[in-house]
Amino acid sequence: MAERIPDELIEKVRTSQDIVELVSEYVNLKKQGRNYFGLCPFHGEKSPSFSVSPDKQIYHCFGCGAGGNAFSFLMNIEGFSFLEAVKHIAQRTGIDLPQLERQPGNSKAADNKAVMTEAHELLAKLYHHYLLNTEQGLKALEYLKNRGFTDEVITRFQIGFAPDSWDAATNFLKRRNFSLDLCEKAGLLGKRDFDGKPFDRFRSRIMFPIWDRNGKVIAFGGRILGSGEPKYLNSPETMLFNKGNNLYALHLSRPQMRKKEQAVLFEGYVDTIAAWRAGVENGVATLGTSLTEEQAKLLKRNVPSVVICYDSDNAGVEAAFRASAILQKAGVNVRIAQMPDGLDPDDYIQKFGTEKFNRDVIGASLTVMAFKIQYFRRGKNLNDEGERMLYIEEVIKEISRLSNAVEKDHYLRQLSDEFNLSLEALKQQQYLTAKQQKRKKDNVEPNRNNNSRYKTYFNKPLLPAYHNAERILLAHMLKNTDVAIKVQESIGASFNIEEHNAVAAYLYAFYEEGNLPNVGLFLQRIEDERLKKIASELAMLTVIEHLSDREMSDYIRQITNYPKWLEIQSKEKHKKEAERGQDFAKAAQIAMEILQMQKELKGS
Repeated sequence: MAERIPDELIEKVRTSQDIVELVSEYVNLKKQGRNYFGLCPFHGEKSPSFSVSPDKQIYHCFGCGAGGNAFSFLMNIEGFSFLEAVKHIAQRTGIDLPQLERQPGNSKAADNKAVMTEAHELLAKLYHHYLLNTEQGLKALEYLKNRGFTDEVITRFQIGFAPDSWDAATNFLKRRNFSLDLCEKAGLLGKRDFDGKPFDRFRSRIMFPIWDRNGKVIAFGGRILGSGEPKYLNSPETMLFNKGNNLYALHLSRPQMRKKEQAVLFEGYVDTIAAWRAGVENGVATLGTSLTEEQAKLLKRNVPSVVICYDSDNAGVEAAFRASAILQKAGVNVRIAQMPDGLDPDDYIQKFGTEKFNRDVIGASLTVMAFKIQYFRRGKNLNDEGERMLYIEEVIKEISRLSNAVEKDHYLRQLSDEFNLSLEALKQQQYLTAKQQKRKKDNVEPNRNNNSRYKTYFNKPLLPAYHNAERILLAHMLKNTDVAIKVQESIGASFNIEEHNAVAAYLYAFYEEGNLPNVGLFLQRIEDERLKKIASELAMLTVIEHLSDREMSDYIRQITNYPKWLEIQSKEKHKKEAERGQDFAKAAQIAMEILQMQKELKGS
């Protein structure tokens, strides 16, 4: 049986990856002082409370408490096992790992995912080869070139062609000893009903690889060449591919998204590629489904703003309306681009060119409120009094939901001018509508939580002196071995907070093994996630560089005196009970004990 990865090699892998660079691929970080801050990827929030320390190589969320090192981050955000996280970073940083010991329960699923990914990667290369270098791909290549697809575009998006064959991919995978059953489960092959034999799922289609957020091929989208149904065929959902959790071309667009602090959201991969040809290099797309909350969160982790650019037909407008609500709920600033009826982004660019698309579509995108005003007008005859009043009522409801007073005033004046209505009357109606909406919100079930799901670090109540002393002392112990040794000799495991005792015990053992202060490595030793969160928060505390002996003594005194204060409080309670029972002799004796204890505390 092969050996496990040695601790020294694991540490080499961990230190090879800058945690700021890693986290930046998932969270839009901004430098504030010595650390970087962004919106936590592990819970919904509107104010950044997620901190990454380049000095300590750790992260901590002051809202939900999540914290750890680079391995912990990947385990939490990608669902990796520890060994998968180690292997992932090793691959990123070019470190060779020995053969790993198979882990019961996890190895089979991990191995299957690795095989599926390898099969997808190889088929993507095969389809790309068919398009560029074979006679079978000439017609597809000619079609793409006529649609404006340059060699650069075809290469960047790894576009390929699946030949009109039932067994080209099947035989290719078979020759390379892939399990055809596993490839069928991966969505690459189909299986005939009458004899169970495998066949190529994609035939006579232009192939668009679909990647995960790290650039690994996990699925395909195929457009039929010529006539046939369906026009577009996507891979089914598998253990690799979940439509609602991925966005097309995210890994390619992420650099420009971060640079512009904005993403452009399309309905499909062809529109995304067409927009990239037009210079919109921050575009991504949903994958054959409506925008999901998970995709909205994924966008929010990367950019503060999104422009929705869907088709101009009825279905596209409805989808944009729904997507805007989901994105706003996720805390994204949203605008909606509009095109002439009957055109999708690819058609528009083909007809009017790239400059007009950038200026008149993306550049002229509407606010959500302006889009909704147009949305509510659809299908209404505003010359009819009843329909006109219904329209005004719908718009006022939306205006009431706006948080910005200037915006409210702007759109109310717009309504007033358009329909020659009293501005004061509209304001009064808006006020009554807002009041009614608030009443409905307040009358929902009593166990609701209308506030943020998590209170941030900055809203935490002030801690008792002994609690704060323990936190500061442990923060210094994480930075300085000498401090830890002195505390161990003085109070050992006599912290009043049980979790602090546990962190201290881990830390004493860590230093006794000969390790130097290293928060990233220390967090790796803690298996209990709750303790890991506490330790990461302690490590992120800002404390003075040097802890004097006097300050240390003060903190230790706060810690050791707290149980004595509790005992005094208990005696006070017993004294009152004796007085109520008219046992004045006992009450006097307890009073003397209390005075003695208070004297000792003052002298300590």
